[in-house]
Amino acid sequence: QVQLVESGGGLVQAGGSLRLSCAASGSIFSINAMGWYRQAPGKQRELVALITSGGTTNYADSVKGRFTISRDNVKNTLYLQMNSLKPEDTAVYYCHAILQLRPFSSWGQGTQVTVSS
Repeated sequence: QVQLVESGGGLVQAGGSLRLSCAASGSIFSINAMGWYRQAPGKQRELVALITSGGTTNYADSVKGRFTISRDNVKNTLYLQMNSLKPEDTAVYYCHAILQLRPFSSWGQGTQVTVSS
């Protein structure tokens, strides 16, 4: 099992920045790719950014050029640097890990990001 704990959410004005962190513990060796998802009220959860074990990254079109995903394998921590935030970025952000072993997937509890206009 892998446990994921997010932190770093909060309230920020449009144009501002936040950095989310996701600390992983447990069977770290089984983690393959990791990513950040978000879910706004009344909307489906969507992928924001993904990073593979080899360091390849992928971003949703809506955040390209503004968000940066990274992982520190020594600290077992995933990050999401969010710049030039917009009100439409307001959502609960979830950390996710794709695992090589059952249950093959793990989610964090989520952290709220609110961007005011």
